[in-house]
Formats: sequence, structure tokens, C-alpha cells
Amino acid sequence: MSIFGLPLSVTARAGTNIALVKYWGKRDAALNLPATGSLSLTLANFGSETTVRFAPDVQSPDGGDRITLDGAPAPARFAERVSRFLDLIRHESRVGLPAEVATHNSVPTAAGLASSAAGFAALALAASRAAGMNLAPAELSALARQGSGSAARSIFGGFVEMAAGTQRNGSDACAQELLPAGAWDVRLVVAITSDAAKAIGSSEAMERTAKTSPFYAGWLQAVPQDLIAARAAVAAQDLAGLGSVAERSAMRMHACAMAADPPILYWNAATLVAMETVRRLRAAGTEAFFTIDAGPHVKVLCAARDAELVEPALAATPGVLRTLVLAPGPGAEVVREERR
Repeated sequence: MSIFGLPLSVTARAGTNIALVKYWGKRDAALNLPATGSLSLTLANFGSETTVRFAPDVQSPDGGDRITLDGAPAPARFAERVSRFLDLIRHESRVGLPAEVATHNSVPTAAGLASSAAGFAALALAASRAAGMNLAPAELSALARQGSGSAARSIFGGFVEMAAGTQRNGSDACAQELLPAGAWDVRLVVAITSDAAKAIGSSEAMERTAKTSPFYAGWLQAVPQDLIAARAAVAAQDLAGLGSVAERSAMRMHACAMAADPPILYWNAATLVAMETVRRLRAAGTEAFFTIDAGPHVKVLCAARDAELVEPALAATPGVLRTLVLAPGPGAEVVREERR
């Protein structure tokens, strides 16, 4: 039996998500409250699996949590971020014990592929359950948001909308599912254009953009209309409608960041060439639309039947290192719960 009757070990899995209407900027950095809403697609078989247990025998040599990433001691910055998040759960659950956390990623960390979204969604579910909490999906989404803003969306599967919320405590800044994973047969083809970690993290880049970009006010003003259009396109399963919004949102986000002082440029040469590949495919009659997050990789939304055309075209693009073909996936889920 575990202490207080709690399960000692809970393993949860979550998929990363790719924003089609971008999240870029915060109205409250301490609570990770977004400045605007966003809309995304959660992906299958591409994310994080995390195991958590709270117990007095798991503490690290320095007396804190014991945290590993892909089988090795986690980097200090990663471990500190995880421990701060666990402190939120310890406070709410009143479980004053150190935790053992083991995370395994199928997404490269800090590469612009939204690894933190999957990681904190899986951590939020595993840690809250291990601490005896049984949160409703909206509550779990709001909790995950405090670890990573985009993690709020990975609690849900398929197409997901995140609300900016209006409450100062962030209680209404959470996500909801718009269309489940199996309802629309689309694919996201990812063109990997670099193996390096990005030079500036998303949180720092957002803060710099908000403080210094002359385009930031225009960005905030434009997002609500993009959300309306994207929401309608998802409901109608209108690929061209959703794709056009996705491209527009990505370009506006990056333009805003490029205008910061000093400028923030995530793209490399292959990013630009891959964007042109997508435009050529579309000119030839294939409905394919790109989006780019805070990194150099190009993600292309298309119908499942067209992925066999899109993937080889991207793979043959100069500078593209490799490609992935990803389907819509489920939300965060518990895959194992053990008592000892």
C-alpha cells in the first residue's frame, strides 16, 4: 500500500500539438495566461510518456525531486521547471513528499516541435493522479497551462481551441476539444530542417516580442478573427479554409517576432525552400498548407490521401534532413497505474 492510500506510480502519455492559430504572447507570465486564444491539432505517436510517484524514499542527493529525461539525469533547467510545477500539485493536494519523475520523449527537446506541450500535459495528468487528485478535463488543462501554455491543448485530442480567458486567476484559461481525432482524415507532414536546439526559447521570445515589436498590437487585434475563421473551417472540415488561416497566422506571428528588438528569426534557408515547395504543390492542385512554430521546421497540413505526394516533395527539398507523417491523436491518457 502507498502512503495515504495513494497510487505510488502513475504513467501518463500525451501527444504534442501544433498550433494552427498561433499562441504568441502572455497577459500574465506568472500564471502562463495567454494574451489571445489559439487553435491546434494534437498528434498521434509523437509526444511524451511520464511516470510519477510521490514517496519519502525517492529524493535526490540534494533533498529534492529525482527527475530523469530519456533515462539520464535531467538537465538542471528542465529539472527546476518540473519541480516548480510539482510544487503546485503538492500545494493543492497537500502531499508534502518528494517525487520521482521519469520522462521519455519521442519529440526532440527545445527544437521547435512543441515537446513542452506534450511533456507538461503528461506530467500534469500523471502527477495529479499520483497525488490523489482526480481533475476534470478543464481543470487539468488549466493546471497543465501553468507548466507550458501550449500544454493546456495537449490534454485534449484532435482539433482543440484554447481560450485566453478573462479571470485574473486563470481559472477560465483552458482548452476544449472541437473535433475528435478520428473525425477528419488529415495529416501533418513535418519537414525537419535542423537538429540543433533553438537559440531562444519561446517564453523569452514572446516577452521580447510583446515589449519591443511595433507589430505586436496588430497581432493581438488579428487573432480573434483568425479564431472565428478557423473554428468555422474545422466545423465544416474545410481544409482550404483552415489551411489559409494557418498560413496567415504563422506568417503574422513570425513577422511580429522578426520586428522585435533585437530581431528574433527562427527560420533557416531550408525553411524558406520548404515553404516554396508547399506553394508549388498547391499551384499544381494539391491542397497543402504550411505552418511554422518557434523553430525552423515546416509543418504541412493536408488530406491523408495527399500525404503520399507531400512527403516525398518535402523530403527532396534541399536542406530538409528528414520528414515525418503524423495523424491526429488522442488527448492525454493514463496508461499505467500501480500500487506497491
